[in-house]
Amino acid sequence: MKKLIVRTLRMIILFTIISCNQTSTYNHTEDFDQPLITQNNEMNASGEFEALVQLNGEYFKKAGRMGYEEGKGLCFLNVANVNSTEGDYERAHILLDKAGESLKKSENSFHRAKFYDSYAHYYSHLKQYDKAVIYSDSALHSLKKAPESELKKKLMPRIYINRGTYFAWKGQFGNSLKNFHKGNALEKSAYSNCMIAQYHLYTNKLDSAGIYALRAEDMMNRHKTPDIERLWIYYTVGYYNNEINHYDEAEKMLKNALELSIKTRLTYSFHIKDVYKALADLYKKKKDSEKAYFYLNKYLEEDGRLAEARFAAINTTTDSFISEAKKESDKRENNLWIIGILSLIILSVSGMSVWKNIQHLKHRKKSLKSETDTLKNRVYEKKLQEVTDLAKNNDSSFLMKFKELHPEFISRLLTINPDLENSELAFCGLLKLHFTSKEIADYTFVQHKSIQQKKYRLRKKLNIEGDQDIYEFFDHLGDSSDN
Repeated sequence: MKKLIVRTLRMIILFTIISCNQTSTYNHTEDFDQPLITQNNEMNASGEFEALVQLNGEYFKKAGRMGYEEGKGLCFLNVANVNSTEGDYERAHILLDKAGESLKKSENSFHRAKFYDSYAHYYSHLKQYDKAVIYSDSALHSLKKAPESELKKKLMPRIYINRGTYFAWKGQFGNSLKNFHKGNALEKSAYSNCMIAQYHLYTNKLDSAGIYALRAEDMMNRHKTPDIERLWIYYTVGYYNNEINHYDEAEKMLKNALELSIKTRLTYSFHIKDVYKALADLYKKKKDSEKAYFYLNKYLEEDGRLAEARFAAINTTTDSFISEAKKESDKRENNLWIIGILSLIILSVSGMSVWKNIQHLKHRKKSLKSETDTLKNRVYEKKLQEVTDLAKNNDSSFLMKFKELHPEFISRLLTINPDLENSELAFCGLLKLHFTSKEIADYTFVQHKSIQQKKYRLRKKLNIEGDQDIYEFFDHLGDSSDN
């Protein structure tokens, strides 16, 4: 009996110790982890990167006051994810490693899962999908050990969905679809259905893509859906309709995606530039070369502008975060690693990352140059044909349309002689288009002799020398405005 009592007491003590450790491991979930991660995700979803880094700087100081090292690790992790998304992989790796000092060996399984999931995300951006899957395996294994919580409930389906993406890029479509379905079964959201639709579009299974794309759209319309996810859904539905040649619906959805992109100023993952590219592809299929060229140009402009603007912003705000972290560290402990990170960033990241970013932009622009030139030529040829037809029909709107085609040509004529009348400008336009005197006489219903007299008067008004060919003069006058 005495042995039984002793054994029972030992079990009670052991249980108490385990319970206390469990409590201490997760005792900052409610007052630190959850509010930080929730706010961080909201800012991430709206593209408020500067505010996101500032938020993590504030929580970093709070973790210092609390003596909560894992809290600091979460802050590093959040900022690392931003840099990873933005393509600043060197800095992301530094911050991930620092986050791992407190999170990788943490007894808090949720912390380990977040860390491994972030590393999987990082390697997916580097297109090292084998490593992405390995870290995703670790994330999933760790999260399954974590106690039930709202954080676990939200992270679990996203890990499965991310794994679906990694496997798709690896070409393992069976594993990919299985993970997408697991994520969807847990989340049952417009976004999770949208991602399955994306998978089926990627594998060119349009019937299945349509089922999930339209289901995602319906769920989005019935339930409150974050802006970033609505953007994905509008884009996916638009892309699907473009693939099945439902151009009007595709245009409507892609315009919704464009409007939402502008409204929220999203600057990551699915940029406004990608919506422009999708619209360019749509109008190319519709044989509307002018709009296709317009949106392709918008894509190229936005690609360059956003990349440089957000890169500069993320550098500035991350440097500020590291500076704040250094101040906090100096107060609490003498951590020399911050000085090393700061020095490394100052010496290498600013120059190297900008160089890499510029090279990336040059590569993308070069790959699109051929398509851009083709569309540009088609637009010019279409406008030229329209103006030529107006000239042949002696249409009164000829001069107005010609000005749109060659705006600098008209302005240069007026610079030479501001007193030129509209009829004379229109005549110059006909000569610019290389119509012969006989053709102009036929189209304008006048005698050939009258056309010759008009040419003579124009030579005097424009100071064209007698031995210079009038057509050659107009060609040179419009060189910079020609296609």
